[in-house]
Amino acid sequence: MHDQGERGAFEFYGSWREYAPIAFTNLLLTIVTLGLYNFWGRTRTRRYLWSQTRFIDDRLEWTGTGRELMLGYFMAMLLVFVPLGALNLLVGVLALRGTPAGAAAAALLFLLLYLFLFMLGGVAIFRALRYRLSRTYWHGIRGGSDDQGFRYGFTYLWRMMLGSAAFGLLVPWALVSLWNERWNAMSFGPYPFRSGASSDGLMRRYLLFYLLPVALALGGILLVVISLMLGVSPRMGAGPVAPLFLIVGFVLFYLLFLALFGLISLSFYAAYFRQAIGALTLGNLEFEFTARTRDWLKLMLGTLALVVCTLGVGSIFIGYRNWAFFIRHLRAYGTLELDQFTQSDTRAPGQGEGLFDSLDMGAF
Repeated sequence: MHDQGERGAFEFYGSWREYAPIAFTNLLLTIVTLGLYNFWGRTRTRRYLWSQTRFIDDRLEWTGTGRELMLGYFMAMLLVFVPLGALNLLVGVLALRGTPAGAAAAALLFLLLYLFLFMLGGVAIFRALRYRLSRTYWHGIRGGSDDQGFRYGFTYLWRMMLGSAAFGLLVPWALVSLWNERWNAMSFGPYPFRSGASSDGLMRRYLLFYLLPVALALGGILLVVISLMLGVSPRMGAGPVAPLFLIVGFVLFYLLFLALFGLISLSFYAAYFRQAIGALTLGNLEFEFTARTRDWLKLMLGTLALVVCTLGVGSIFIGYRNWAFFIRHLRAYGTLELDQFTQSDTRAPGQGEGLFDSLDMGAF
């Protein structure tokens, strides 16, 4: 029996100096192989990050392979995106015919194509999580799910559309409910994950995110009106200074908007992750995520500075930084009976998150 209280359940031992040879080798071989080595490079990265992560009394192990990632990617391209490309070509042909019936058919096919791709995004998110759990081992035990993710894909489609259709006000509910459904279909060893997160505490921050563009637009209009009333326009005799004043004012106003919008977005997602992970359990273990808005801000500003100062080369360390940040803010409390911790009986998928990669939704 393991009891997690004072001692942190998670700890990351990696260092960027150890990871640098892996990152630069991956970059070089990916360039030389015209991108093909990316699958094996990502596997090397995950193997290092997992091996440097301790959970309770043992380190994690990544058992996925580059071949699995490549196979998943090419299967997704062959079975999904080649037929979609043919369908897209058919839409173009119907649109060029110029007849009302052809235009209507093209519009309908385009809408169905868009909805199908959106649904596939949900399937990709689900199957990527399932694959990663199935290749993550701890004490020789892995996770996984027997669900194929297609039902989740349809749920993802209608909930996200409903959240957006209601003037975007139901987006927090959609995000949290999809988080719950995704994790409630997963397990690790003999224990199912359980998530009962609620969006109640997120609405205030989301409203700030939602109303900020409106407030700033009204503020900008008010600023222009006041400027005109004070005689800043050329018609009021201000001369050539007026256009420069308005341009500088617009640029400063736009930068202010970006800064405030970014901060409020970070504030919302910081609260979202704290609430979502805080409602997650595995057996008698409860989880917590401690990163607040300032922590996310430090991560993002540090990553931006790294990429800019290295002219883009530093982007090879983004995955390392994100993983280290996540593990260092992750907590677990409760007890875990190792003598009852048996191997998962879920079916392990035969290929990697190819659909996730082909839709460009990957993280690391």
